[in-house]
Amino acid sequence: MYSKILGEIKQDYYQQNYPNDGQRFVAWYLRNIHLRDRNEAKDDITDGADDKQIDAIFIDDDKSTIFIIQGKFINSESVDAEPLREVLSSWIQIRDLIKLQEVGNNKLKRKLSELAKALEDDYEITFELITTSGLTSSANKDLAIFQKQLAELSEKDDVVCSITVIDSDELVRRYDLALERENPSINHTIDLTDGHFLPVSISGTQAVLAVVPLKETIKIPGIKDGTLFQKNVRQSLGLNNTVNKGIKNTIYGDKHRDFFFFHNGITAICNKLEFSDHKLTLRGLSVVNGCQSLNTILSCSEQVKKLDDTSVLFRFYEIPQRERADRISINTNSQSAVKPRDLRSNDKRVLNLKKLFEQKYPSGYFITKRGESAQADKNKSFVLDLSDLGKYLIAWHSQRPNISYSETKIFDKYFEQLFKREYKPENAQALNKWMQAIQKAWTKENPLNLNETLLAMKAYAPYHHLYAISMCFSISNNQSDRVPNPFRCWERAESENMVDEIVKISGISLNMALEAAANESQPQNRVFSPQNWIKAKTCLAGINFAIRNYYNMLPMIPGGQEIRTKLSNTFQLQNEDFEYRWAAD
Repeated sequence: MYSKILGEIKQDYYQQNYPNDGQRFVAWYLRNIHLRDRNEAKDDITDGADDKQIDAIFIDDDKSTIFIIQGKFINSESVDAEPLREVLSSWIQIRDLIKLQEVGNNKLKRKLSELAKALEDDYEITFELITTSGLTSSANKDLAIFQKQLAELSEKDDVVCSITVIDSDELVRRYDLALERENPSINHTIDLTDGHFLPVSISGTQAVLAVVPLKETIKIPGIKDGTLFQKNVRQSLGLNNTVNKGIKNTIYGDKHRDFFFFHNGITAICNKLEFSDHKLTLRGLSVVNGCQSLNTILSCSEQVKKLDDTSVLFRFYEIPQRERADRISINTNSQSAVKPRDLRSNDKRVLNLKKLFEQKYPSGYFITKRGESAQADKNKSFVLDLSDLGKYLIAWHSQRPNISYSETKIFDKYFEQLFKREYKPENAQALNKWMQAIQKAWTKENPLNLNETLLAMKAYAPYHHLYAISMCFSISNNQSDRVPNPFRCWERAESENMVDEIVKISGISLNMALEAAANESQPQNRVFSPQNWIKAKTCLAGINFAIRNYYNMLPMIPGGQEIRTKLSNTFQLQNEDFEYRWAAD
């Protein structure tokens, strides 16, 4: 793996953007394992003078997780515990963010302000020590101690924190999984020689009930990156809840032998199940009930490895049929409350919107369930996902693109405001079309010459771009306190052949607003954070000002007056084409 990575980081991107192989290795990991793009990876790197043993910080809003990464690019068989001590040192320093910001480099200061905001939203912290070698036996002992210390500090600070070591073997596995991330298939063999098991056939279905040693469970691939739970109704909800804290306390406590009796068991399905010589081989493995438990168990991996007499019940089913697998996933998760956003796909308003959308656009498809995909014969331009629509609605109708990144808030806190009315399918498709036009500007070719920092916020900023388009119409019609009809906006822009021009104006205005904010003076020991700016409501005033400024400057550039005249004609809407924004704060 070391040789492979060494060869890949000789590419121009790594050589031109990072000064040494250590940084290039961390950037390679971000790009190839976390699938960050060129700009995002560059923005995540904090390595350098005064980095305080923190090489990169990556905030994953989808998983509500802060990844703090320390890399050791070493061409040797093993490394000692020194990198682990650096990770622990990082956590001790992070507990005092104010002091760390005072002594850290500028990139670290900016990332720490983003980290602080994420912690306010109860994100958990995962330290990842990545290395191209393995740990020495003494380092493995220290890892167990550090995991326990982090667990104790997490309880004390009420911040969920864990450490994962990604060694050479794990790098290979994660790299292979990343290559097939869109449709991962996990194969695994479990040794049941020392366990109790019962192979059975029920209604023609092969099944194995097994008492699996807890230390065998952490060998199952795909836990931390979530690929093992692709058929689950939800991914990990984090370690910061009562049940998961109880699991952790049992593992570290003197009642660990009773873990089997305290736990309800784990349900796993696979495409093919083979049992021979006490070896259970599972092909196309997926856990449909037990995601929270396995993530918690993995966070205590070094302690778990010591527990020879601690087990958990597993139910393995050979279920190749997808529909049947989905039903099993839903029913086996009914013992704990499913969050509202997991159930919105069956809300009558959503189902009504799906029906209206697909009746209006027979070649289209409205996706309501996670993991669902449109049939191959559907027109991709008319395929719309419920999750995306929620983000579009809050950006356009509520004029709060700074919330669009948070699926949790949209489908928990603001769902009633966003979906209480019957929404016309032509408006839904218009928002879909506008975003498709926007995405053409957010490619690696960067046709609008957007700021590199803006491109690094691809998970957030396109929704601000959508908001800016709506404001172009509102401002031009002196309706800054009211929101235009998306379909009427798209209809006018398309009929005048001005879609690309409006996307350009709104994108450049967003870019200007960011650069203006970055040039404002900051309080002492504070560094401007683009991510915090883009998530704050205050950014909206800057975008509106930039739109007005750009529009007023048009006559001063060659051909600008002609464009302004055509835009004025395009922007002409009737008073009834506007409505008051939908409150979301």
